[in-house]
Amino acid sequence: MSGEELENYESDMELQLYREYKTVVGLFNYVVETERRFYLANQVDVKTLSNAGEVYFELTLTDAWVWDIYRQGRFVKSVRVLTFKDVNVEELNRDELQIPKEGLES
Repeated sequence: MSGEELENYESDMELQLYREYKTVVGLFNYVVETERRFYLANQVDVKTLSNAGEVYFELTLTDAWVWDIYRQGRFVKSVRVLTFKDVNVEELNRDELQIPKEGLES
């Protein structure tokens, strides 16, 4: 596979993932961003922990969807994440979940 073919493949996979995201975002209550992944989830529990002076976060996500083009199954029942990096958790406002239809003109 040439470099161009690989780039086209990854671009196609990203586009498919974005379309899937648009389809499923309305099913979830939270958006969770870590340094490695982006998740949608219906329940989120974040614990701030420390060990030997190092602070880290333990996240438990229930009923989640994972943004990852290389995963076959993006829907997961439960996810546990440990990270020393920043974590962003946002509750989605159902009114904001209206995604404009493609092809509409302003």
